[in-house]
Amino acid sequence: MTSFLSFLAPFTPFLATLLLLILLLEQISYLRKKRNVPGPNMVLPFLGNAISLVREPTNFWEIQADLASSLGFSVNYIIGRFILFIRNTELSHLIFANVRPDAFLLVGHPFGKKLFGEHNLIYMFGQDHKDLRRQIAPNFTPRALSTYTALQQIIILQHLKSWERLSSESRGKPIPLRLLARDMNLETSQTVFVGRYLSNEARAQFKDDYNLFNTGLMKLPFDLPGFAFRNARLAVERLVETLSDCAAQSKKRMFQGDEPSCLIDFWMQETVKEIAESKTALHHPSDDDIGSYLFDFLFAAQDASTSSLLWAVSVLDSHPDVLQKVREEVSGIWSPESDALISAEQLREMKYTQAVAREVIRYRPPATLVPHIAMKDFPLTESYTIPKGTIVFPSVYESSFQGFTEADRFDPDRFSEDRQEEVIFKRNYLAFGAGPHQCVGQRYALNHLVLFIAMFVTVLDFKRHRTDDCDEIMYCPTICPKDGCSVSLSRRCPRYPNLSLN
Repeated sequence: MTSFLSFLAPFTPFLATLLLLILLLEQISYLRKKRNVPGPNMVLPFLGNAISLVREPTNFWEIQADLASSLGFSVNYIIGRFILFIRNTELSHLIFANVRPDAFLLVGHPFGKKLFGEHNLIYMFGQDHKDLRRQIAPNFTPRALSTYTALQQIIILQHLKSWERLSSESRGKPIPLRLLARDMNLETSQTVFVGRYLSNEARAQFKDDYNLFNTGLMKLPFDLPGFAFRNARLAVERLVETLSDCAAQSKKRMFQGDEPSCLIDFWMQETVKEIAESKTALHHPSDDDIGSYLFDFLFAAQDASTSSLLWAVSVLDSHPDVLQKVREEVSGIWSPESDALISAEQLREMKYTQAVAREVIRYRPPATLVPHIAMKDFPLTESYTIPKGTIVFPSVYESSFQGFTEADRFDPDRFSEDRQEEVIFKRNYLAFGAGPHQCVGQRYALNHLVLFIAMFVTVLDFKRHRTDDCDEIMYCPTICPKDGCSVSLSRRCPRYPNLSLN
């Protein structure tokens, strides 16, 4: 070791000079891309501001939004990547409308391809993407959604019972709902998407792997043994393999003429029908590709839905007038003592509850940022061109507070038939995205939130445990109340509905 150091000693000044030159060139490259756009003037070599992003993501993005207040966008530097944050709604639409090889590709996460794998719905574009969305369309017909709402309600009720029991056993101590809601949504997603094709053992492994994936999302992207990012990537591979096997099982059952009972069945039923009716060979995704697409559905539905459920509980507790109106509307349409599910027709009658759900999503859009990568230099404004390779973050959150009447106030009546702000300010309502990659499952997501609100407020009484910062936003990876939404629960109805998956 000593001899090696002695060998290097004469080269030390040259190595130090080379290192300083590399760091200087990195800084010059950043400043050249930054130009006169608001953002830090000096960045740490390679890491940039990654440490502050990981340690305090809420504060990091709030600073970016403040910096973007003048031009509508700002810049920064994260792990060797130049990033651009967009606050202005019209500029965000410009990004969403230009997902193509010579403009932008949706990446879902700054290091998404490495984490999610190459074959994923969010990375598709052009005719292939249009064809796949056409094939997915049967998954969200009224018939399919009606099947899902039945499954959703039964699982929601099972978990509400469990939450009430946990609260009663806590001896007055509030219970945080974040992880409980996440587990409920994971079971809901599993059951709605692949239903009977997952054994109990597979469900347990599925939960463990998804937790590993969730953890890795918010960590530095070091793909090395023992690091959370590597564990997350390997977990995704196992999850996709499991979902691919479910697709193969479903296709076999649909060939046998079985009736669909979950999302993959509706998809495979249409696939089987096209194959039977076509006289020429049709291109359909492989089972492995379908597994990747199902994982994309899972990722989109899981954490975003958890976020919305928690914010719904939070705002209903802080707006007792809204809570009372929801309870009055739901009780006039559905009773838990009826031992019947909320029908599709009854769900449509819950106009005010639907307005509450839409306002929750506007007021606290769960997927606050939608990362894209610039495939070529792209003129964003007359004075600024986004450099190739830039990761661009259109902010759905910032758009939600633009245009709407008293946008900082939680106000479900903005979605009433009289005001119709969802029409007037449609371009600012970006919670489900826009352009070719707009969320295909938005009706499913809204149904889930409405069903949860309706059953939660009818079946349970709840009291939120409030602290000074309990409603501050926390990234995990979507936004949730900082305290995890801690509540005390008790049963409101005389008995629980007698509903079963069997």
